Amino acid sequence: MAQLPAGHVPLIERMWGWLRRTPRAIDPVLWQRSCQRGPWLQGLDASRRDRLAGLAARFLHEKTISPVGGLVLDDSDAVLLAALCCLPLLELGEVGLRGWSQLIVYPDAFRVQRSHVDAAGVLHQWDDELIGESWDSGPLILSWADIQADIADPHAGYCVAVHEMAHKIDALDGAIDGTPPLPRDWQREWAKDFQAAYDTFCAQVDRGRETLIDPYAAEAPEEFFAVATEYHFSAPDLLAQEMPGVAAHLRRFYGASPGLPGTDQRSVPTAVR
Repeated sequence: MAQLPAGHVPLIERMWGWLRRTPRAIDPVLWQRSCQRGPWLQGLDASRRDRLAGLAARFLHEKTISPVGGLVLDDSDAVLLAALCCLPLLELGEVGLRGWSQLIVYPDAFRVQRSHVDAAGVLHQWDDELIGESWDSGPLILSWADIQADIADPHAGYCVAVHEMAHKIDALDGAIDGTPPLPRDWQREWAKDFQAAYDTFCAQVDRGRETLIDPYAAEAPEEFFAVATEYHFSAPDLLAQEMPGVAAHLRRFYGASPGLPGTDQRSVPTAVR
């Protein structure tokens, strides 16, 4: 075979790059079956569900899904995982997938070892049992049993996949602080309103008051944002009742929740494209 002139090489590289960047569409029957398994996905209108299908295809194209501990996942499971992880990206888009490449799925809650050196220089070590974790520039880790529990009770305010994806979104601007990348004016409003709501909520938790929102939200500003994100998708009416300012920002950022009756679910432009 005759050798191609050198000038053809960049063209071939560009074509190969384009092919690598184009994900294969999810089989429509498989997509429909997977969406039927996720209550939050069923509530999306046709245009948003089509957009989610494109994001999920990109997720499956770019990410490695690694079941561990003897867990076996089939194609429908993988599509469901991709769809749940991409649910918070409906308005943000593919930029929300940047910076990491692997989803690790445990059969159940998993243990991680923690360590801390106190002010006296003493090293403390302990084990945490987690249902999800999001590492900086590293994998996203989920418990399959807890994903199933969330699906079984979809309006309880919990969705571990959405929670951990909120941390990935939070990290896009280089700081995990409860504020995702936003235009400057909106960022100032967001920071003010979220800080006020966070301070009020922490004061309630510190006083031992029972809260309708999961008290884990008081752990840190980034957890407050991630927990609020869960409520946006799974218990939006409760979030709007308890934290109307936070709920309004999240509707603007994520678009309307599929479970929020009477709310316009048209696409809402957001900060990062």
